[in-house]
Amino acid sequence: MEKHYRKMIQDTQDRVVKSLQIQILDKESPRYGGFADPTGIVQAKFAIYRVASMIAAYCNEDTAYYHDHLVLERILLGLSYVRRVQHENGLFDYITCNFSSAPDTAFCIKKLLPVYQYLAGKATKDNLPDGEQAILEQVETIVRSGAYGLLEGGFHTPNHRWAIASVLMLCSRLFACKEMEKAAYVYLNEGIDCNEDGEFAEKSAGNYNRINNDAMIMLSEATGDDSYEKNAVRNLKMMLTYWEPDDSVFTANSTRFDKDRLVFPKDYYMEYLRMGVKYEIPEFLQMCNSIFEIVDKKHITSPDFLIWYMLYPQYRSLEYEGSYIRPDFAVYYEESGIARGQQGRFTWTVMNGKSNFFYLHNGTMKLEMKVAGSFCEHRAFRSEKMERLSEKEYHLTQTMRGWYYLPFAEKPETSDWWKMDNASRDKKLGPDMQIDVWVKEVENGADIRVKTSGVEGAPWRIELAFTGVNFLTNEYMDMPLSGSEVLVIKKGYTEVGNGEDALIVGPCFGEHHFTEGKEDSEAKTVGAATLYLTDYTAFDHTIEIRNKRSQFEKK
Repeated sequence: MEKHYRKMIQDTQDRVVKSLQIQILDKESPRYGGFADPTGIVQAKFAIYRVASMIAAYCNEDTAYYHDHLVLERILLGLSYVRRVQHENGLFDYITCNFSSAPDTAFCIKKLLPVYQYLAGKATKDNLPDGEQAILEQVETIVRSGAYGLLEGGFHTPNHRWAIASVLMLCSRLFACKEMEKAAYVYLNEGIDCNEDGEFAEKSAGNYNRINNDAMIMLSEATGDDSYEKNAVRNLKMMLTYWEPDDSVFTANSTRFDKDRLVFPKDYYMEYLRMGVKYEIPEFLQMCNSIFEIVDKKHITSPDFLIWYMLYPQYRSLEYEGSYIRPDFAVYYEESGIARGQQGRFTWTVMNGKSNFFYLHNGTMKLEMKVAGSFCEHRAFRSEKMERLSEKEYHLTQTMRGWYYLPFAEKPETSDWWKMDNASRDKKLGPDMQIDVWVKEVENGADIRVKTSGVEGAPWRIELAFTGVNFLTNEYMDMPLSGSEVLVIKKGYTEVGNGEDALIVGPCFGEHHFTEGKEDSEAKTVGAATLYLTDYTAFDHTIEIRNKRSQFEKK
């Protein structure tokens, strides 16, 4: 992968330039030696990430900064800052939310571990040059102290357990510490939260899946037990179905901060490379090439993995031709509650338990769909059950239970509503609203059938939110779109597009204009032009969605 390596060299040099520009050089500042992130925040984690890249450049003779005196001075200055803000117990603060934080310390140490392994390994073979020796000594102090700090434990989210456990396990080997190994196994005793689909609990394809994969690979490296990294292999296989036509990662299913964010898959690179080589999986090695094609196409920096090429130099001589060309597919990850499919140029997604239950992406524009209105505490359809009817057809259903509180049979102890035990009140039950949705892939698109029953006369709507579009056309109008429109179209088929791609939807219907009201709390999709199809319950409508461009492309 010599071309990948050379690109990493170039981008690492650019990172060094940026780091030199943003480092705090005011000797009177308590943040002296740190680095200001884009928001102006200076803290340990960001400093460690900047310094780690600088160390890779300084120690690599193929870079312009090999053994550069200024870079060495700034590295040591940065490490000195990191050490100053490391608590006596070895833990770091993540100052925007977590303090004396074991998981954030694990993330910090994780970034420094390949640096430490590279320099420590080199030191066992040769005497290190003075500069590299000085770096090694400071890095070892930070890593060792942080690893002992992790013994105090404590976490917030599922992935934190594996970050802590993996760092403890590897450090137990590096520093011959049985106490760290024992502490790691306490976390691992809970069992790995990766299901048979390959999905981790947080469903975070844009971020925490790859964090968990890193931890699983590190655990296998430290213990020699390949069962840990088999979780990563399953996830990486699943992720082959999570790329969108614009080369981004599908993130709408995430339960974390990356939900609906535009994320490209570059940080999965080393996982695909390491597991692709070890298990001889051609698709993984092809994905490595595809990731660098995405880097070039999107004009983004390559993944910050130069130190890994230094730690595993054999990867440079590995050459694998060809990119990953994803075939058309239709997969159902039942345990994860998500179905994904691809047909030519577009992908589609159906999700259980989400108000935006259907997505279609055709490369330059995206459509997301919901069924919304008000019924008791409900503001939108969120399926309680999803079943696969055939390879490309799904049924989603929800029963919205109607209810009203009844007075207490006995006089309550207080007249203060907020102090009453309202949860113990008897209830009057009913009526119930039933909503059923069928999603079926068809040639060039999908058919979505929506049926409501059980309640008469409620003004509900089907929302189609389009992003990446600039015009709308139907038999009534031609109009430009800015991405903020809310439209009710009563008849016919509507074409929405951007000059390159277009989707045709219909037949449209509009029996009322109740698109936003005081009872309605479901927010409109930000930045989307939204087409509302409205009716009074009970109704039964099928909406056809067709990808116009696909009709004219050669098979």
